[in-house]
Amino acid sequence: MNLHAVAGPLVAAVNPTVLVTLRQSTGYTSGEDFSRTPTYNTLTNVPAQVQALQFNDLMQIQGLATQGLRRKVYLYGNFQGLVRGLQRGGDLLTLPDGSEWLVAYVFEHYGSGLTGIDGWCSCCATLQNPTSEG
Repeated sequence: MNLHAVAGPLVAAVNPTVLVTLRQSTGYTSGEDFSRTPTYNTLTNVPAQVQALQFNDLMQIQGLATQGLRRKVYLYGNFQGLVRGLQRGGDLLTLPDGSEWLVAYVFEHYGSGLTGIDGWCSCCATLQNPTSEG
C-alpha cells in the first residue's frame, strides 16, 4: 500500500509540497587526463516534502560520518544516494530557494524500480551550497 499517496496531501496542509529540480546521477565520463566528470539526467518539477530529521532518522545515519545541515526529503520517484557498485554518485536536489542538496542516504523506497519517477522514496539530503549565510 502506497502510504505516501494517502499521507502526502494531509501533510501538505501543514508543510506545503515544493517543486524541486533533481539531477539524477547517470555515472561519469573520463577525460584524456583520466579525470572524471559526473553526468546527470535532469528532472524538473519533482514534488517534494522537506522536513527535519527525527531521532530514528539520526540513528540510521550516525555511521555515515557526514557533517553539515541535513533534511529528510520525501520525493515522488525512487532516487539514490551513492551506489559504488553501479559507479554512480548521489542525486542532487535544487530547492526553490536555489540551494543544492546531495541525496546522501535513502531511508526507504516504495515502487517497482530503484530509479525513475515511479513510486516514492524518503532520503537524507545534505546541504551542498547554501543560498545565504543566514
